[in-house]
Amino acid sequence: MTNISRPSVLSGMRPTGKLHLGNYMGALANWVKLQDDYECYFFIADWHALTTDYADTSQVKANIGEVALDWLGAGLDPEKCILFLQSKVLEHAKLHLLFSMITPISWLERVPTYKEQQENLTGKDLTTYGFLGYPLLQAADILLYQPQFVPVGQDQVVHVELTREIARRFNQFYKIGGNEVLPEPKVLLTPSPKLPGTDGRKMSKSYGNTIMLTDTETEVRQKLKTMVTDPARVRRTDAGDPDKCPVGDLHKVFSTPEKLDEVYAGCRSAGIGCIQCKGWAADSLVQILGPIQGRRAGYTAKQALEIIEAGSVRAQQRAAQTMREVDAAMQMPIG
Repeated sequence: MTNISRPSVLSGMRPTGKLHLGNYMGALANWVKLQDDYECYFFIADWHALTTDYADTSQVKANIGEVALDWLGAGLDPEKCILFLQSKVLEHAKLHLLFSMITPISWLERVPTYKEQQENLTGKDLTTYGFLGYPLLQAADILLYQPQFVPVGQDQVVHVELTREIARRFNQFYKIGGNEVLPEPKVLLTPSPKLPGTDGRKMSKSYGNTIMLTDTETEVRQKLKTMVTDPARVRRTDAGDPDKCPVGDLHKVFSTPEKLDEVYAGCRSAGIGCIQCKGWAADSLVQILGPIQGRRAGYTAKQALEIIEAGSVRAQQRAAQTMREVDAAMQMPIG
């Protein structure tokens, strides 16, 4: 089995285009921290993009490039971690196929998001095996690299637990000399602060309420001008509560403790208006986005894709090692 000096982690993102602050705070900022202490595999999950958007694949290729640039801009370093494209490593498909032979359908049907998304995405036909089986492909994505940890938010813990169940079932059937091949990965919970969009709901492209990592200072300030605030503060002279205000939530994540103290004092005493408070929030966001955009500008789209291509070669070498062990355990011809 692989002997790596540092514990390994794996995670991925679907290529839906340019990333927003919700993506950054929900996963990407944590990945940047992990790369210094873990053997990291981060992949762009282009096959997963097909599970709900198979009818229109026209933007997948362009979106891959945008995600790669945003990753590099955020601070992921190809010298410290392996950045790769799922579809460039065919072992993902092979392990998914083998898992499909041993996984009960009932395990897939009980995944909470299976019925939830069918109910919410009523405009799409999700009665496909690809949609039903995407947690199985996700399990293959993870177990192929035999990681010790999977960094996820609380809402994804159920998917990691299914991955652990699939590993247990595989190891029950197949071993090499009595030794298990696929270790059960542990959850590495990602701190995910409450990050509202401009309409107060969770920041999401589907709501059209995002602040993108590539937004200019002018765009950031314009978006924040229209952001909803504490509904109880109707007039400028009304006292407000930052704990009930989406702009206050942004300050909690991005502003300094000193500025946050000013926000609380000024809002609760009506010493500042919402326009000023929004301007302060914009100042903090611009400070965060500036370095990200500066790093992003240091790469061309071609260079970003070359980095993903090189990472995919390294990932394939690691994946092939696992598949040799899987084939041996299953007493199948080793490819």
